[in-house]
Amino acid sequence: LKVKQGGEAALHIGPAIMNILAGAGGDDSEDWARTLLDMYKKYIEKNNYSYKILHVHNNEQNGIRNITIEIDGRGVYGKLKNESGVHRLVRISPFNSNAKRHTSFALVEVLPVLPDAMEININPEDIEITTQKSGGPGGQNVNKRESAVRIVHKETGLSVHVTEERTQEANRAKALNMLKAKLFKLEEEKIQAEKEGRMISKTTEIEWGSQIRNYVMHPYKLVKDVRTGVETSDIDGVLNGDIQAFIDAECAL
Repeated sequence: LKVKQGGEAALHIGPAIMNILAGAGGDDSEDWARTLLDMYKKYIEKNNYSYKILHVHNNEQNGIRNITIEIDGRGVYGKLKNESGVHRLVRISPFNSNAKRHTSFALVEVLPVLPDAMEININPEDIEITTQKSGGPGGQNVNKRESAVRIVHKETGLSVHVTEERTQEANRAKALNMLKAKLFKLEEEKIQAEKEGRMISKTTEIEWGSQIRNYVMHPYKLVKDVRTGVETSDIDGVLNGDIQAFIDAECAL
């Protein structure tokens, strides 16, 4: 991985790519991933940003197994980068006939859209590219060609999947840029870990003990960030996109 210096300062004022991945837990966790997406969409709207879907995998109950969106606007990555991590929800499950309390997890990953001034070279032999048919919007006869693209980086196991561009060439270019962003962020995390004298894991377990923020709806209402200690009982406001207090505290770390 080779990085041409000169574009780092542009990262924080540029756009971002957000991945949301449901943890184990079936319908509850996939519904939680959808709720998180709605929260961020409302935050995007409140700040006059815009977004487009790059890839989405829904379930039969309108939940989300995983989704990737690109968020455009000045300063998006700088504001949202610390939202990366596991988000934990505690509530009465709407999918449990006995109305039992359930804990759900979802992983949020925020990546920079790398500026042109940054050059990251990837050896073609280090990646595996596969294509498949993409079922994008526009009717049942649209996107029947193998336009969806998935790229896996063999050494790290990092993978990206893009389906929503109109052509395979466009999906391939977008997926490659996303992979470069993931590799760049991994390098940043390694450098930070070395400074702090700790090891980093190649994977984040989407489970108890790894969360960055807790959202409790039962038996009381509380949203608390594990890293900053910022908390509020207004969980409805938070899920309506009022997350600026968390973001400001994260940026101050």
